[in-house]
Amino acid sequence: MPTKKKPQATPAPERRGELLATAAEVFAAQGYNATTVRRIADAAGMLAGSLYYHFDSKESMLDEILSTFLGELWEGYDAVLGAGLGPRETIEALVTESFREIDRHRAAVAIYQKEARHLAAQPRFQYLVESQERFEKAWLGTLERGVADRTFRADLDIRLTYRFVRDTVWVAASWYRPGGQHSPEEIARQYLSMVLDGIALRH
Repeated sequence: MPTKKKPQATPAPERRGELLATAAEVFAAQGYNATTVRRIADAAGMLAGSLYYHFDSKESMLDEILSTFLGELWEGYDAVLGAGLGPRETIEALVTESFREIDRHRAAVAIYQKEARHLAAQPRFQYLVESQERFEKAWLGTLERGVADRTFRADLDIRLTYRFVRDTVWVAASWYRPGGQHSPEEIARQYLSMVLDGIALRH
């Protein structure tokens, strides 16, 4: 009687997620080019050969880290942009959603900031360019709408304002730590108060 072949084991999704989280932290701390598969395996407490059971390359790990982050970001952004909110409310919701993503994917945000420009030149990471173009269009469009309906000041340089708000929000990934003193929503509220209302007392 022929013996049945054992079904090939598939990696547990939980373990895969843990390994990606570890890889993201290593990439964020050391840079993608300087990180080896062995370094990620060491951080995960396993042999480098065992890591290849889950991923075929460090490039695949990076791809999954960035595409997962951007997929979640756009899920949140699209919900905001499709909600029919006014310009100020849209900016408030986008900033809040951005801080929630920093909370969920701090290491991925740090990697994106450091690596996106040179990765975008590779066909595999072309989606980074497309995402950046969508991101810019969403923010600039909202600011332009706010100037047009007099929600925002008419003398605003739209592109400069966009860059200021974008950089002010996303640089927070360099210091933010999940589970800290302030929730992402509270940090967003404070940022929005400073951006939209200023820090000087009104007399």
